[in-house]
Amino acid sequence: MRILGIETSCDETAASVVEDGQIVLSSVIASSQKTFAELAGVIPEQAARMMIECMIPIVNQALKEADIKPSDLDAIAVTRGPGLLGSLLVGTTTARVLASAWNQPLIGVHHTFGHLSSTWLASESTPVFPILTLSVSGGHTDLWYRTSHLNGKLLGRTRDDAAGEAFDKGASMLGLPYPGGPHLARLAQDGNTHAHDFPLPLKADDSFDFSFSGLKTSLRYLLRGLGDTLNKQDVAASYELAICNHLTDRLVHALTTYPNVREVHIVGGVSANQRLRTMLREIVDPTLVVRTPTALAYCTDNAAMIAAAGFFLQGDAAYDSFETSASIPLETVVI
Repeated sequence: MRILGIETSCDETAASVVEDGQIVLSSVIASSQKTFAELAGVIPEQAARMMIECMIPIVNQALKEADIKPSDLDAIAVTRGPGLLGSLLVGTTTARVLASAWNQPLIGVHHTFGHLSSTWLASESTPVFPILTLSVSGGHTDLWYRTSHLNGKLLGRTRDDAAGEAFDKGASMLGLPYPGGPHLARLAQDGNTHAHDFPLPLKADDSFDFSFSGLKTSLRYLLRGLGDTLNKQDVAASYELAICNHLTDRLVHALTTYPNVREVHIVGGVSANQRLRTMLREIVDPTLVVRTPTALAYCTDNAAMIAAAGFFLQGDAAYDSFETSASIPLETVVI
């Protein structure tokens, strides 16, 4: 089954064709990162206007690279939220028009479920459930226990800021350009991770939740106190380690509670962070399979993950039972 995926939740315009939820035939992304780097952040209205200009060319390019015609498709999947309203309208309107014109089924995909499906893309082996998935990006930080694509439960989520947002705000405090997370990670490579002590959020809390606002506050106070003695590399390395420590601490807690887990996945933009990847492989039992997206392009927002999620939404045998399940609210996954 070949599905055209469309993703426009923020500032990237993306289209992709994926076969059977795993084989990526094409994946095209028009990035506005350079424009918004100059503006130090995304301007929603401008992001939507830029998407309008490139949406159809991106779809056409995705079909061309996949070497297929619209009639060769079996469905269209589109991100239906969450995200910037104007950007989402561009994507969903385009998808509705194309679905009508091409007489194709239309599948609405929750953005987070797209990330949860990203570890299947171009994977040499098919992941095996039950899976513990840490989904971390600039907009969300969630921990999921899943027994199938559409069956499982959300164990915990951030109580305030997302991990990616903590990286970006920390980078901003250090005077680094947008987007801050990757710049902070590069700066941290030359720093001492133990130069400064940061607290471990929710250390005594028995939940699976996350909290990053305290780490940002600690960084702000640290920078005020350092003054002229500031070594940005050391601060970046220590701050990055603190964020990763919190993420892995909650993950270890979940693994202890759910010992039947077969695999551990990290998805979302922050899954590209090399320190987090290294720490994860060091703390997880070597008998467990650890997966991250097979390419960095599948960590950040992309349409291939939306197409894959669309395939699993219409093809998962657990769909009917999931609709009435109290474990995961329906609105967090499907349209």
